[in-house]
Amino acid sequence: MTKEKVNELVITREFNAPRQLVFDAFTQAKHLAHWWGPVGFTLKVLKLEVCAGGVFHYSMEAVNGHKMWGLFNYIEIEAPGKIVFTSSFADEYGNSIPAPFSADFPQKVMNVWTFEEQNGKTTLTLRGGPVNPTEAQSRFYEGMHPSMQQGFKGTFDQLESYLEKINK
Repeated sequence: MTKEKVNELVITREFNAPRQLVFDAFTQAKHLAHWWGPVGFTLKVLKLEVCAGGVFHYSMEAVNGHKMWGLFNYIEIEAPGKIVFTSSFADEYGNSIPAPFSADFPQKVMNVWTFEEQNGKTTLTLRGGPVNPTEAQSRFYEGMHPSMQQGFKGTFDQLESYLEKINK
């Protein structure tokens, strides 16, 4: 087990589905559109190239019309066990931009997601931390952990419901 870094976000979630299906849900547009993002937002996949050097550029729109974009830059893909990427907020053209809510949120976050299967169930471990943060960005990111845990819980609840529908 990797030692946790001081400001690293770590979330573990078990899904009642085989590893390949859970991995596919994270790497195929036809699946992502059904569950990725905050509760109440609609996802649009603008570009998805799941390979080292590839990107996932997407938009999320709230019911009130508020829209924001995100960007993953894939570094390593070991199907179906691991995804390594940086994530950031983006503009509509796929350029990485500062977070719209605070200049103290790190512009890029390194993510390592692992998928392990046992008895037909998959455990996802998400590990994320700022890339080259200032001291203020490190503190802010660490202070955001409870909010990010709550956000990922909602997103992963959506994934769990989606997997229940398609894993029959």
